[in-house]
Amino acid sequence: MERFQFNFLVFLVASMAIIQLSVAGGEGSVPIKACPSACSVRCSATHYRKRCMKICIDCCGKCLCVPSRTIGHKDECPCYIDMKTKDGKPKCP
Repeated sequence: MERFQFNFLVFLVASMAIIQLSVAGGEGSVPIKACPSACSVRCSATHYRKRCMKICIDCCGKCLCVPSRTIGHKDECPCYIDMKTKDGKPKCP
């Protein structure tokens, strides 16, 4: 139970940070050192967390933004939409 409370608290704090960054502006609103916490929220619902985090941090470093929530909302960060894999599929989570 204690671990759940800690995880929930971390998630809550990270979510508030993302909301503040989203309100501050769209693309280019996340300082590069805030990428890990922003990506932590973005990747919180996947079973492939390590891979998601690695790709998300790379995308955040290039775009300086991370869409809010765990899925969708990529319109908040057009650079995310533009980045593709070598196969032409969306790169960023």
